[in-house]
Amino acid sequence: MITLQNRTMPNITIINGPNLNLLGKREPGVYGNESFEDFLAQLKKDFPQVHFTYFQSNVEGEIVNALQQYGFNQDGIIINPAAYTHTSIAIGDAIAAIQVPVIEVHISNVHAREDFRKISHVTSKAVGSIVGLGLKGYALATEWFVNNTH
Repeated sequence: MITLQNRTMPNITIINGPNLNLLGKREPGVYGNESFEDFLAQLKKDFPQVHFTYFQSNVEGEIVNALQQYGFNQDGIIINPAAYTHTSIAIGDAIAAIQVPVIEVHISNVHAREDFRKISHVTSKAVGSIVGLGLKGYALATEWFVNNTH
């Protein structure tokens, strides 16, 4: 945590996986019309007491590297591994190996979609999962960290 003028700011890293850089353009009926950058700007306004770090990659190994980089020095990680949720044992193993709590977020309700999306290599390693609530899931995860970390 960062201490500023007797105020503690939780450090939260958001890690987004493949194709989430296309939010606002990609399948708006599923993912909405807002870019993640615009949403993140609003999230920072809504949680001024939080210091956010944001990382997005379409590459599995880079997501593993980010988990290892931030997984020992943050107060929490919010991760949306996107399609890698269903395929990446490496991302699940990286989450199990780090020390900070992780909340899994999915914009769509993965359980109401194709059968392969019902498999997650992340869920059992995370402290919780938020699915199907759109970008609001990131705000709910942030709220949990604000209320449950020191």
